[in-house]
Amino acid sequence: MAMSDLPDDLNPATLLVHGGTRRSQFEETSEAIYLTSGFVYGSAEAAEAAFVNDGSRFVYSRFRNPTVAMFEDRLAQYEGYPRCFATASGMAAVHAAVFGLLKAGDRLVASRALFGSCLYIVSDLAKRFGIESVIIDGTKNEEWEKALSVPTNLVFLETPSNPCLEVVDLEHVVPLAHKAGAKVVVDNVFATPVLQKPRQYGVDVVVYSATKHIDGQGRCLGGAILCDDEVAATLAPFLRHTGPALSPFNAWTLLKGLETLELRVKAQSASALKVATFLENHPAVERVLYAGLESHPQYALLKRQMKAGSNLICLHIKPVNGDAKQAAFTVLNNLRIAKISNNLGDSKTLATHPATTTHQRLSVEEKAILGIGPGTIRVSVGLEDADDIIADFKRGLDSLIA
Repeated sequence: MAMSDLPDDLNPATLLVHGGTRRSQFEETSEAIYLTSGFVYGSAEAAEAAFVNDGSRFVYSRFRNPTVAMFEDRLAQYEGYPRCFATASGMAAVHAAVFGLLKAGDRLVASRALFGSCLYIVSDLAKRFGIESVIIDGTKNEEWEKALSVPTNLVFLETPSNPCLEVVDLEHVVPLAHKAGAKVVVDNVFATPVLQKPRQYGVDVVVYSATKHIDGQGRCLGGAILCDDEVAATLAPFLRHTGPALSPFNAWTLLKGLETLELRVKAQSASALKVATFLENHPAVERVLYAGLESHPQYALLKRQMKAGSNLICLHIKPVNGDAKQAAFTVLNNLRIAKISNNLGDSKTLATHPATTTHQRLSVEEKAILGIGPGTIRVSVGLEDADDIIADFKRGLDSLIA
């Protein structure tokens, strides 16, 4: 199996199509799916040599697989990190990045505005294993300064956050973390690798749910961890022995997703700006949070950290007869093009009610702290015509003021 012979100075969009390609002796155009659990050896001596584990030989697909390796190499080249580890899901990537780098007695500092399952890992689960967990308001630099004024082992944050698009100032936080002795892990799902490059701020580890924009078409689960060689040396045995391996078929699907990632994210971001502008001016909408709108409270920071606003919009519906939840449900139930789903990053426009789905396990007080109310709707703008998406939401919103 031969790696493709590519020039060294390719642009990122080209790497999304060609990076990491391995071709078999059949010289196939589309990457091959090596749907195999194991591999054979020509001799006992060859098997012995393979288990030296220097990475030159595939021995078992839980460890490494040719199709998975293509996905890892391509994403690493695009992201600009030396190493990538693919996992079976985004949460497997988060779990491995946190627990692969921490032990009992260590100290973890995390921003509070996280996806519900991420918050569970860095708070509940970390404490269960004897890790000190400090949760702060990630939008306030003074809280980072206080939390990182003492030795720390790991910082975990998401920017922009799910679902209310809070932003952490990476340029300010990363040096503080490193001074405290911490590795920094950033969940970059909402921004995508197209719109935000955490490594340029010195971030040590980036995690993705590849299920979202990287697949981009609602087909399969997957996750990824990107890091430097030093972190990789620590994570590799953890991943090898705990087994959150990505299926070769899913890896092949995600490879196909990478080919169109830039095209999709840029088109979705352009449509999302149009949709967010409409929503912001509708009388039934209390507030819109979108990274590309000047009305976002952290717009200046977003403009500096991200290339565009992404395809995620958070809107708050005004209560009708004092009931914001029912008002939000009315909007959702009137949608005909956008689909009600807790997923995001899809080619189809998706909308969800975080308070009763993705963040339902949180208390009312915890939701309020994160900015999630009964009238909050998260919208993931897809690839439909922006005018059709606007008309779809207008139908539901107009029904609230009829």
